Amino acid sequence: MSCGKPHETDCAEVLSEVWLYLDHECDQGRMELLRTHLQECHPCLEEYGIEEHLKLLLAKKCGGEHAPEELRRRLRARIHEATVTSDSAVETVETVEVEVDVEVEVEARAADNA
Repeated sequence: MSCGKPHETDCAEVLSEVWLYLDHECDQGRMELLRTHLQECHPCLEEYGIEEHLKLLLAKKCGGEHAPEELRRRLRARIHEATVTSDSAVETVETVEVEVDVEVEVEARAADNA
């Protein structure tokens, strides 16, 4: 995405860092650079607005709930397995499996609460 105007920071680069910006996970200089771009670029500002709305919606629907102790125990065990393995390919596969387990658990809980 690009508005066609030259910017100090490329639109694609800004959009790839929107979640970092929303979560205040950038250093102060990077935050200011992204803020300036969003003020100057309407298409990026619109995309930022969508992402910000999504973040607020997720916080509203999923905030405050804590994972069940059994899920937390399983995650800790799987993360430990992934960190003690020295082969990076195996670490990647095991990490992805942990993420999938979490998604399945979250979807199951959402279905139960619906």
